[in-house]
Amino acid sequence: MQISDMMTDHHHECDNYFASAENAVVKDNWAEAEASFLKFRTALLLHLRREEEVLFPAFEAETGQTVGPTRMMRMEHEQMREILEKMIDACNRHNRSDYIGNSETLMVLMQQHNMKEEHILYPMIDQALESKSDKLITKITELVSV
Repeated sequence: MQISDMMTDHHHECDNYFASAENAVVKDNWAEAEASFLKFRTALLLHLRREEEVLFPAFEAETGQTVGPTRMMRMEHEQMREILEKMIDACNRHNRSDYIGNSETLMVLMQQHNMKEEHILYPMIDQALESKSDKLITKITELVSV
């Protein structure tokens, strides 16, 4: 398995939780929305940690690129975290309008972000870290959410 395959699969897992939460919000099923949103938030934050604590530092160490694509991805990660906080607040208040508005913003950001990772950065990582991929995959899977 390549790193890109594993990370892309994790994008899809996050997307599924995201859709479940939004569908529940639309139906005003807040118990389901909160449960699905918690799964989404946990999966997304774990995904970001895996990139920021394992993948990006390994790629940067191997290539010497510290101001290129990984820097941009980190900036987008921060934007995602900020929107997540707004969604948590909307979910806690059972405010459908605020949740959906922030959800739409996050969806566009994630779609653009994931496309850049899946079509540009992950292939670069696969190539640069090919000899270390098994070790990195193990390290990534050992990193669990807190």
